Amino acid sequence: MRVIFLSSFFFVCLAFYAQKKTITITESVLKQRALSPQRTLGFSWIKNLSEYSLLSSDYKSIIAYNLTQEGERVVCNVDEINAKLSSENQILNLYGYEWLTSDELLMNTGNVIFTFNVKTKQLVLKQSDLGDYENVNFHPRSGNCAYTLGNNLYLNGKAVTKNEDKNIVSGQSIARNEFGIDKGIFWSENANYLAFYQKDESEVAEYPLLNSNTTPGSLESIKYPMAGQKSEKPRVGIYNCKTKRTVFIKPSNNADDYLTNFAFTPDEKYCIIAEVNRAQNEYWLSVFEVKKGKKIKTLWHEKNQKWVEPEHPAYFIGQGNDFLWMSERDGFMNVYLVSFDRVTSTFAFEGKPMETLEDGVKQITNHRFVVKDILEVDAKNKRIYYAATGENPCNTMVYVTDLVGNAKALSKNEGVHRFDLSDDGLYYYDAYTSMTMPNHEMIYTTNGKMAKLIKESSDPMLDYALGTAEIGTIKGKDGSDLYYRMVKPSNFNPQTKYPVLIYVYGGPHAQMVTNTHNAGANLWMNWLAEQGYLVFTLDNRGSAERGFAFESQIHRQLGTVEMEDQLTGVEFLKGLPYVDAKRFAVHGWSFGGFMTSSLMLRHPGVFNVGVAGGPVTDWRFYEVMYGERYMDRPEENEEGYSANALANHAKNLSGKLLLIHGTVDDVVVMQHSYSLIKKLVEEGKQVDFFAYPMHKHNVIGKDRAHLMEKVLTYLIENNR
Repeated sequence: MRVIFLSSFFFVCLAFYAQKKTITITESVLKQRALSPQRTLGFSWIKNLSEYSLLSSDYKSIIAYNLTQEGERVVCNVDEINAKLSSENQILNLYGYEWLTSDELLMNTGNVIFTFNVKTKQLVLKQSDLGDYENVNFHPRSGNCAYTLGNNLYLNGKAVTKNEDKNIVSGQSIARNEFGIDKGIFWSENANYLAFYQKDESEVAEYPLLNSNTTPGSLESIKYPMAGQKSEKPRVGIYNCKTKRTVFIKPSNNADDYLTNFAFTPDEKYCIIAEVNRAQNEYWLSVFEVKKGKKIKTLWHEKNQKWVEPEHPAYFIGQGNDFLWMSERDGFMNVYLVSFDRVTSTFAFEGKPMETLEDGVKQITNHRFVVKDILEVDAKNKRIYYAATGENPCNTMVYVTDLVGNAKALSKNEGVHRFDLSDDGLYYYDAYTSMTMPNHEMIYTTNGKMAKLIKESSDPMLDYALGTAEIGTIKGKDGSDLYYRMVKPSNFNPQTKYPVLIYVYGGPHAQMVTNTHNAGANLWMNWLAEQGYLVFTLDNRGSAERGFAFESQIHRQLGTVEMEDQLTGVEFLKGLPYVDAKRFAVHGWSFGGFMTSSLMLRHPGVFNVGVAGGPVTDWRFYEVMYGERYMDRPEENEEGYSANALANHAKNLSGKLLLIHGTVDDVVVMQHSYSLIKKLVEEGKQVDFFAYPMHKHNVIGKDRAHLMEKVLTYLIENNR
């Protein structure tokens, strides 16, 4: 009977696996979203009601739900809105809607901005014909609309700046989007003032990009400040909407210092700016008078021998000018409460014990893990909701604290959470994903009681024959825990010897291994695992969400400790009985392309094959803002730049190396690949190269499927 049972079980298993669907390389790219767990669309609290709304699956209707009643109601749809819009302003969906009141919606489609009352069905057109404009910033209460056209800033159709010199750029983000900067236009509370970034790029070098779509081909130049060279000079303009006059705030010390983290105070009398010196080892958080642009005082001064990097603007609580400030001055990003009126002069924090913080500054959170962001402030109840990793850096958990610092975790399950607090502070939306939960969305009361289950999703990947992911840790050479993700075949057999692909990023501001569905792996990794591979990714020292001591070990030597940790990962893998120690491949993009090339050239023989996409090959060719933070200027760190310039290691290449680059890459310019190829040719080393015409730093759209087929085919064919 036992034999019959086992035989039957065997055939059941065969039938089970036979029923599993399969996908191709192309589908593993194009079906990435389709095979992700389903989420609700467009969750939003309705203003001043115990109700929330969602988008329908086709994005064409907004549906409202009451927390105390069953059922749902459609509050509006695309057809009834289009019936009130002219033919040139027709909309396709309701994506990006916003509740202004319990009855009124704001819609901004990029071409048209309007409000729509879901009860009266009245539509009020606010702005139209915006298709040619960029950086559109609409102030709902006043109806004012600011935007850029070319290098100038406009307000309600009239020019705020009139610079004929194209080197003077207003209203766009500056510093190449470093320091958390993602926009260049800022409204004051009541729209009496419009602030904007302005940069003077007169001394910044022109960098030529070839437009191969014209006949003949044409050059299109961008401004690209390389490490050690002339950089942009920033200013902050503050335009008085009543007097039509602008005052400018310049850096206090050097013209090419950075002006970051701009914020107006709620009373519109002042603005707060974090000024970072070009060396990026010191910053001053200062107050300026709005009317005249005059500096009033400095609220915070921080310096560090390696780098400082403010990334979050002042977060005001209520209508007063006291605010929350985020800093990692104690080694981890934490939240501080700054009393605007009590802090009266410049002070420095470096080396000071916590108990000697100046009068008017109080540390609210004191975690030995990373606070990632302030999510919401309930001013009435004096509660701060924020995202933090918790003890496991792979998580993103939600915490709440009062202004005294009594913090507690709000998230009930480990994973990566999304959060939204209702306007009255009585409820919150919590959605999370983890290795064991594809997607779970719930509403809780703020005292912790379950109010409503919105959605719990299954894993669509279970219907397919695809590799499965797991997370683990190994010890780095410095004793720290290094988190890894391993994707194994669905029919993994520990008695089999598997080749390995190491997928690497390794650079700052990125974390590859997260406690999310599929551990954050791309679907092509699961496809490759199903072809008989192990796909391994390790977050080395220098990667994000681990605190300053872990992340700053890369200072002045990008690539060195990162490679050390990646090779520790290789040794770990070689110690596993199911790993084929003679068949290792490596692939990465951007910083991961730098890591791939570095591992192939500086540690020859470890990998049979590597594919480096958009690789940095010499930090002298990379931008000022990022490069000088981690490497200092080339003349200040000749040894570090030379050690990590890959042309200096070209003679070491063994194995197969494919370099891939977008021809109009404006982040990692083509000079990186060209310079390395030139040296490899001089050294008599064969290298493969593939260009994606007219693609920037990332190959997107349907061409991405072509890219991954190119990458994976090359790796498989040459890792033998």
